[in-house]
Amino acid sequence: MKTVTLAFTGASGMPYGMRLLELLLAAGARVYLMYSQAAQIVAHQEMQLVLPSRAREAEELFSRRFKVEQGQLRVFGREDWLAPVASGSNPADAMVVCPCTMGTLAAIAAGMSQKLIERSADVMLKENRKLILVPRETPFSAIHLENMLKLARSGAIILPPNPAFYHHPRDIHDMVDFVVARILDHVGVTHTLMPRWGEENTAE
Repeated sequence: MKTVTLAFTGASGMPYGMRLLELLLAAGARVYLMYSQAAQIVAHQEMQLVLPSRAREAEELFSRRFKVEQGQLRVFGREDWLAPVASGSNPADAMVVCPCTMGTLAAIAAGMSQKLIERSADVMLKENRKLILVPRETPFSAIHLENMLKLARSGAIILPPNPAFYHHPRDIHDMVDFVVARILDHVGVTHTLMPRWGEENTAE
């Protein structure tokens, strides 16, 4: 079973993160989920979704919503330093920060680990595990770009949520799925969200 750490931060783009969570669980991956206080605000603003402040309540909520097996989803608090993601002795196979704020990206680039999300990303880099950052901001300042370049040189994958249009999206859900499909590709999770370039439409 592939283990993926997933973090939501306070950038716009919560539908990407929620769809990614849904599909990772549907594919049978074990997911370690964390989210920031700002992500709770964005989730309510963009999706009318209340993310519980207590990790156990969030775990129960998403387990019911996505009908997952016991133990497949674990939710950790922002300062749960006993979580497996906090140590290089028990790293996940991959980590995705989606959406990723510029503040979170900067903290990771600077090696600051004051919260569990940043510490988990730091662990992935030092253990040479896959770290995918989905930064949602426009335009990017020189500081943003320099931080992204620093992280890319350190082994992170910078994957801005820029949907393409060659698959002829019919609605916003198709545009979200395009970005999520690219993330799943890099995580190594099989999907049939849409046809690949040069292939016939096999999307479900």
